[in-house]
Amino acid sequence: MSPEDQLQYKNQPMVKPRHVAIIMDGNGRWATKQGKLRITGHQAGAESVRRAISVAVNYQLDALTLYAFSSDNWSRPDQEVIALLELFVLVLDTEVKNLHKHNIRLNIIGDTTRFSHRLQDCIRCAEEKTQNNQGLILNIAANYGGRWDIIHGVRALAEQVRDGILRPDEIEEKTLSAHLCLSTIAPVDLVIRTGGEYRISNFLLWQAAYAEFWFTDILWPDFDEDVFKGALNAFAKRERRFGGITL
Repeated sequence: MSPEDQLQYKNQPMVKPRHVAIIMDGNGRWATKQGKLRITGHQAGAESVRRAISVAVNYQLDALTLYAFSSDNWSRPDQEVIALLELFVLVLDTEVKNLHKHNIRLNIIGDTTRFSHRLQDCIRCAEEKTQNNQGLILNIAANYGGRWDIIHGVRALAEQVRDGILRPDEIEEKTLSAHLCLSTIAPVDLVIRTGGEYRISNFLLWQAAYAEFWFTDILWPDFDEDVFKGALNAFAKRERRFGGITL
C-alpha cells in the first residue's frame, strides 16, 4: 500500500476494522482442563476458526489473518507438531470447497518450505482454487514469525543493492513494506489475542504497528460470535490517531 493510499485510509472514519488479525491461543489449556489430549483442543479450535470466518464475512471485513502455527512452535513435542500439521492438511482438504463457495480467497503466509511435500501441495492447490475470489481475504500464518518476515524482506532488498538495482539511500519504509507479507492489502486495524496472555508473540511486527489490541481470557476453542462481536464493538469505541493528536 502506497503512502498516499495509507494517508487516505487513515483519514477515513472507522466504525469497524477492515483487517483483523487473531492470535489463537489456549487450545492446549482448554483440552488439559477437560482431561483430554492437547490435540483435542486444536481440533476444537478448528471449529472456532469456522465461526471467526463466518463473522468476518458477515461484517464484510476485507481481511482476516489467523496465527495458526508460529515458527517457534517447532519446539513443541514432536507428537503434537505432527498432529497439528496433519490437522492442517485435513482442514485444507475439507474446507477449501466451502471457502470457494463463499467467495473467500485463501492466502498462506510464512516459510512453507519446511513443511512436507504433501502439505505444500495442499496449500498450493487451496490457494490456486480460491485465487480469483473477490470476497474476504483469509490469511493463515503458518510457520510464520514477524522477525522472519522482516529479515526475508531485508534480504530481498540486499540482493537488489548487490545487483545494482537499488541504492541504499533509496530504501524507505514503503520499499521494505513491499517485500513483506500482506503488503498488498489493508494494514492490520485490530489484533485479538485469546487465552489471557498479553503479548504479540512475534506476530505481524511490522504490519500491526498502528493496530489496536484487544485481549481476552477466553480460550480459543470457546471463542464464538458474541466474543468476536465484543472485540469489534470495543474497536468501534477506540480513538485512532496514528501518532497525531486530537483536535
